Amino acid sequence: MRRVMVIDMKRCVGCEACVVACKTENRVPDGAYRDWVVQETKGELPTLELLIRSQRCNHCTNAPCVTNCPTGASFFHVDGTVQIDRDRCTGCRACMASCPYDARYVHPDGFVDKCTLCVHRLAKGKPTACEEVCPTSAILTGDLDDPTSLVHLRLKRGDVSVVDPEAGTKPNVFYVG
Repeated sequence: MRRVMVIDMKRCVGCEACVVACKTENRVPDGAYRDWVVQETKGELPTLELLIRSQRCNHCTNAPCVTNCPTGASFFHVDGTVQIDRDRCTGCRACMASCPYDARYVHPDGFVDKCTLCVHRLAKGKPTACEEVCPTSAILTGDLDDPTSLVHLRLKRGDVSVVDPEAGTKPNVFYVG
């Protein structure tokens, strides 16, 4: 199993419902975020294009946060996602320093936290909180190793990118459009 997320940038309107759902579902403290929305303007006048992208931990296959964690608190879950064992985390921030996506924060209780891809919801057969509330159905989560899954079929069509591919982390959050 290889759990991935596909985000359709042509559908995302930047409403930030995903951000609010994540904060609510995971009791993320004020001032901290597990996901966020980026708006980028590309091109030159008069042909400008606005790109809207919902970002989070990329649950990388080659995750530097896992290899650089001195306590083993950052680890790969059986579904391929990158998780944090709060009890083993000392808050040293080595994982934060090694993440090229700036996807982690220090929780007020002293441990480092980030997007878990709602592994607790997926284990119960539910979608991630962000996927469930997205009003345009721009977010899709599934098993890339399952040739019949919607994520597998969508990625097979092409027109897909990842954030900062040059980092060599092999991200598992893919962007369409």
